[in-house]
Amino acid sequence: MRNRTFGRTGWPVSEIGYGMWGMGGWSGSDDTESRASLHRAVEGGCTFFDTALAYGAGKSEQLLGEVVRAHPDRGLVVATKVPPKNLKWPGKAEYPVADTFPADHIHEFTARSLANLGLERIDLLQLHVWDDTWAADDGWKRAADDLKRAGTIRAFGISVNRWQPENVLAAIATGVVDAVQVVYNVFDQAPEDRLFPACRAAGVAVIARVPFDEGSLTGTLTRDTTFPADDWRSTYFTPEHLAATLSRVDRLQPLVEAGGSLPDLALRFILAAPEVSTVIPGMRRTRHVDANLAASDRGPLDADMVAALRAHRWDRVPNRVA
Repeated sequence: MRNRTFGRTGWPVSEIGYGMWGMGGWSGSDDTESRASLHRAVEGGCTFFDTALAYGAGKSEQLLGEVVRAHPDRGLVVATKVPPKNLKWPGKAEYPVADTFPADHIHEFTARSLANLGLERIDLLQLHVWDDTWAADDGWKRAADDLKRAGTIRAFGISVNRWQPENVLAAIATGVVDAVQVVYNVFDQAPEDRLFPACRAAGVAVIARVPFDEGSLTGTLTRDTTFPADDWRSTYFTPEHLAATLSRVDRLQPLVEAGGSLPDLALRFILAAPEVSTVIPGMRRTRHVDANLAASDRGPLDADMVAALRAHRWDRVPNRVA
């Protein structure tokens, strides 16, 4: 496993991290298998784990806390997120910051996350949604500073709304933000335009999430795939969006080398971007852990393959995914 430097924090982190949304409540999750997968990841050199209080109402945080306490000497980095006070995703300018991230709310929910994790400190605390109209507010900035000064958190970050990678540039300019989490994959390449240069200039770490486009880039979905009504993917992969997505996946398949796989191609494309500090695929089974961590050993793709994949960029906007 190769490590990268996590922005201006200077932390060495595994370039393949671990996204823990799925094991918090997606259909098909099994706690025993989730625990085995987490431990396997640690054994394979994974050191960055991303969760959130909203993932299974704290369940994902509890699973992560167990693993961190079981491996106290492995230098594991814990990242979690504070949900917006109004519990509305995504963040929108029409929501006053007092309804999303007032200082007292950030403090209260940081304490809840610490209780779920069973830890004394959080390495990276992130706001789970964002709109840049909130950047000038002093409340969230004061909360971040207070938590750092108290030693409750080591760094502070923002998770950017899906398909809005530039909706955080004002927050980065405040100097408060140490890390940005953003959707970045073969289809969603827009962060390269303005976000990555801004992060590079400010020394802000980049966490690439949704590397497999919620599963389409694993190559396992079909046009007949359905999800239970309470599984978030049932609203993401509407029949129209699923069909449009799989048509694009079909056009990618010829680029997969003999003996290779689409997920490996997807991860290594992301790792070709030097601005990316770590990429966090969701991994609920040990075989997924083994396959994803191996992508680091194979290294980034060559320039010709990266250029070929750039032709598959798909610029999407909220409420219009096809």
